[in-house]
Amino acid sequence: MSRAAAIAPRAPAVKGTAVHGTGAIRLATLVGFAILWEILGQTGLVFGEALPPMSAVALAAAREIASAAFYTHLGVTAGEVAGGFVFGVLPGVAVGLLFGARRVLGAAADPYIAALATTPKIVFLPIVMLLVGIGPGSKVALGAVSAFFPVVIATAAGMRAIPPVFVRVGRAFNLAPAQMVRMVYLPALALPIVTGMRLGLGVCIIGVLLGELKLAKAGLGFLAGDYYNQYSFPALYAIVAIVFVLAALANAAMSRLVRRAEAHR
Repeated sequence: MSRAAAIAPRAPAVKGTAVHGTGAIRLATLVGFAILWEILGQTGLVFGEALPPMSAVALAAAREIASAAFYTHLGVTAGEVAGGFVFGVLPGVAVGLLFGARRVLGAAADPYIAALATTPKIVFLPIVMLLVGIGPGSKVALGAVSAFFPVVIATAAGMRAIPPVFVRVGRAFNLAPAQMVRMVYLPALALPIVTGMRLGLGVCIIGVLLGELKLAKAGLGFLAGDYYNQYSFPALYAIVAIVFVLAALANAAMSRLVRRAEAHR
């Protein structure tokens, strides 16, 4: 048996060992962080009462999850995030396709898109309030503005990276513009669009929560702000932790879509 043949079967075991090692490091880091938080919270050495013990936060989180009112606020936030995501992604893909297909137009718009993409979206809240009022629509609009720019940038960049031969073949078959989008552009843009959607979802959640913190009567952002005003710090940290877990789950789902898009390239 050759040396290469003897070594080859061991590769999966090495890979599996690396995966288990990475998981062990993550678990140890999480446990260590929780223990440190508990110690600092119990002793009050850092930030005093503003940093409650981890055990108090866990208890507050359990109370929230067992409360029917919590799910009302969760439903409001989920609906606003979903609305903002849809109204941000669909125009983002359309504008990205336009800017990518029309290179001169895209080059002219690039500086403005880049400047607006890096602008904190909370500055648009007063304008959004003037346009759609102070109800849930303002949070949906703020989430849509936040999600729009990552999708535009990713879609336009993906359009510019499409091999020209794909476009020439489509034109050789006399495909209409709508057919070019459906049969040539979108299949080639699956990975860039999904990547932009993943980034857009994260900033959409941030935009909605910021809007709820500033002006809302329901939602997880409102709930966190209300607990802050009541100096109920364990409950405040519990809401933040729950939002973190939900956002991580959403990001994991989007990451899975990215991997599937990569696999079908």
